[in-house]
Amino acid sequence: RPSHADFSWDKKYGHRDHRGGGRSSARETAARVAAGAFAKMLLKPLGVEVVAWVSSVGPIISQVDFDTLTTQMVDANVVRCPDHQAAALMMEYIENMKAQSDSTGGVISCVLRNVPLGLGEPVFDKLHADLAKAILSINAAKGFEYGSGFGGTLLKGSEQNDVFVVNTQNQLTTKTNYSGGILGGISTGQPIFFRAAFKPVASIAKEQITVDKAGKTVALKIQGRHDPCIVPRAVPIVEAMAALTLADHLLRNRTAQWWL
Repeated sequence: RPSHADFSWDKKYGHRDHRGGGRSSARETAARVAAGAFAKMLLKPLGVEVVAWVSSVGPIISQVDFDTLTTQMVDANVVRCPDHQAAALMMEYIENMKAQSDSTGGVISCVLRNVPLGLGEPVFDKLHADLAKAILSINAAKGFEYGSGFGGTLLKGSEQNDVFVVNTQNQLTTKTNYSGGILGGISTGQPIFFRAAFKPVASIAKEQITVDKAGKTVALKIQGRHDPCIVPRAVPIVEAMAALTLADHLLRNRTAQWWL
């Protein structure tokens, strides 16, 4: 099947699960969401908030202020986009893809608020690196950026740098947050925000030309119940993986402090 793990799985293990992809199926993420719920319980007493939302579907891009964003706002519609005008366009676009027996991808954004200062390690276990690993382990995830991300490459150093200031509460903070709440792999106490790109669903009913195991060219139409866009469904998975990553680093810090 085009863009499925059939080929690589079969070459590595000598077999594949033709019923739905086995460990390559998004069904396995149910356990991650369950574990993420416990991670959120661990983080809640610290005031840590993890909120993800659909920020784009296909060519449709939303406008969202994540400083005031709430989970209730995200869950207000089925596409999980708090920009209701963009959400309506997204739903229409997804329905069009379904009518064409095709699929579309999109982007999920996520903000982590009230993250304790000092989470993450300076070299191999940088907080942003572990977040990237966790998010990119999700099925269909194809890209990860945090802070200013790729857009930051268009800025000058004088524009990109987060200047330190003392706020009205006499706390040290920064005027901007292009660093995305992480410096040198360690959380700064500022909000951490990232974006994850998800590819179009590979299972489509539209006819595609491929080959079978014998190398014979065949026409394929994948039958079954397949979503034309999995991006809205991936929102709780992104939240779960982000919460698990923070919980891991929080426990690691506690252990280090105990030994000291």
